[in-house]
Amino acid sequence: MLRLRDGEMVSVSDGRGAWRTCRFVVGAALRPYGAITLDRQVRQTVTIGFALPKADRPEWIVQKLTEIGVDQILILRTERSVIRWDGERADRQLAKLNKVAREASMQSRRVFLPHLVGPINLDAVSSVVAASANGFGMGIALAEPGGRQLSVDTPVILIGPEGGWSAQEIATMPDHVNLGTTILRVETAALVAAARLVALRDAG
Repeated sequence: MLRLRDGEMVSVSDGRGAWRTCRFVVGAALRPYGAITLDRQVRQTVTIGFALPKADRPEWIVQKLTEIGVDQILILRTERSVIRWDGERADRQLAKLNKVAREASMQSRRVFLPHLVGPINLDAVSSVVAASANGFGMGIALAEPGGRQLSVDTPVILIGPEGGWSAQEIATMPDHVNLGTTILRVETAALVAAARLVALRDAG
């Protein structure tokens, strides 16, 4: 608001598909200008899950996934995760990530906020994904070297920790996709998977 000039037009949204144009008026904040438009989300949902990396990298990942157009973001607990969020700390961190996603949505002019869930264990992913299904297929795959190519038929991609998935996790999720010929950091892998999936979805 500090950068807006008197009379400037802006768009506002409730984060659930409704938006309208408003005019900024000094001393009166925003005044509605035009009718409310409701966009319906009928496209296939893209979900990216990632194991927690260190420092502020989760915030960076959520910001970029939001800008790219990911619909659902899962924060994963994995066997080899170094960072653990539990109890009140998990609540605080998830609140911070939701704020990051909201700000990134504003910057990128999204009218649907991404849905953030977590931290959750790998065995809880299927139920979370099923609850958010919107009539499209919801195949789930791990990002793992040697896997198959990405496909829009598998719109849920899970990124493991820096140490990789454990043998048990790989066995639990037998469908694997390959993100390239090099070993990627968590944040790089999340963005590569997101950009490719969103491009495939939008091309269809």
